[in-house]
Amino acid sequence: LSDVMTPRCDESEGTTMATAAVLAELSALEKCLGLQRTNKFSAKTGEYPVPVLQTEDGPRLEGLATIAWHLAKQAKKEQLLGTSNEERATVQQWLEYRVTRIDGRAGREEADGVLRELNVYLQDHVYLAGNRLTLADILACYGLHPLMLALPVREKERHVNVSRWFSHVQQHPGVRQHLPAIVFLKNRLYAWGP
Repeated sequence: LSDVMTPRCDESEGTTMATAAVLAELSALEKCLGLQRTNKFSAKTGEYPVPVLQTEDGPRLEGLATIAWHLAKQAKKEQLLGTSNEERATVQQWLEYRVTRIDGRAGREEADGVLRELNVYLQDHVYLAGNRLTLADILACYGLHPLMLALPVREKERHVNVSRWFSHVQQHPGVRQHLPAIVFLKNRLYAWGP
């Protein structure tokens, strides 16, 4: 597993890159949800950038999960938030996981731990919450993209359940957008003969 790290924001270059990534993710989510790009996003900087949305007729919203939830409601795509109380709670749980574990990974060991946890969970689940794509899947996919992009094929094969889930989610219409597709198939070439 390569050293894939979430950029810390104590340096100005790291701050700029991490902030740009957060804002690009929110713009991609807007587009995925079919919203016109009328929302005004910014980011508070610190150790990690915190996205901020100033709503037209309401309070200022802070945090990736809070803003994403608001955008799904604004787009009238409540099904992405879950259809039952239990499913909505599970979506919220995975959004919190995205922010605390996926975004919070600082090095190789933490990244490998996240992949191990997800691989075990996805052993008998197609999606993170319920039986269909939810906001949790979309945001987890966005958050894991840099890690999955950097993983060698052997590591992707080792985390086969995460790879299956990730490949499935990135193929949903509108989800991947600005992110390059990640290929998970490896064609093995066999030599025939002595």
